[in-house]
Amino acid sequence: MAVNQPPSLDIVSARVAELRDHIRVRTARDGRSRHVSIIGVTKTFGADAWLIARGAGCDAVGENYAQEILAKSAELAARGVDASELPSIHFIGHLQSNKVRQLFPVVTLWQTVDRMSVLEAIASEQQRHGRSAEILIQVNATGEDQKSGCSPSDVASLVRRAKELDVVVHGLMTLGPTSGDADETRRAFRAVAQMTHDLSLGETSMGMSGDMDIALDEGSTMLRIGTALFGERPRSA
Repeated sequence: MAVNQPPSLDIVSARVAELRDHIRVRTARDGRSRHVSIIGVTKTFGADAWLIARGAGCDAVGENYAQEILAKSAELAARGVDASELPSIHFIGHLQSNKVRQLFPVVTLWQTVDRMSVLEAIASEQQRHGRSAEILIQVNATGEDQKSGCSPSDVASLVRRAKELDVVVHGLMTLGPTSGDADETRRAFRAVAQMTHDLSLGETSMGMSGDMDIALDEGSTMLRIGTALFGERPRSA
């Protein structure tokens, strides 16, 4: 996995501030301005990206790969960085049950829980560590075979099972269509926002750098932003 140098704190801070202004304007268009969390996606960037993201005002950082989370956490610990200086870490990639045990001490919010085996692995670690686990259920709202996420018809049963296991379900997460088609993106985001409402959940994580405006229009409460904050990654990343 390539390791890229993140932009400076000043640059990322300016981009976060600009994004917050954009969010305020966009969400106020319907007369109901709301807080939207900015999750800075730091995959392929070095461990300093975590500190920069926090210093710049991101609400959390998002990581896609277990090995990157573990490597960055170990590097920062070896440098003497105190845990209180670290941001909240959200896991936003495809989650394998056998990675949960290693990641549990580091991950704050699991955004991509999409099947019972993963949910039960998280619940097991929750019991072992004696602290609550917090999750989002990932929904495959576009029906694409190559995408992770549970079927919309399975969401309610996963939420119900999580509550039985005393795992805290904050809401739902989804990805836009691979095609990037605006109408299809809007339909998918609207459907997931409606499911979030129907299940009386609070968070809807949807929208990345390329489709954030549609996500904001459709009620997103969490944006997962990489390129707009940290710049383009090499194609091989």
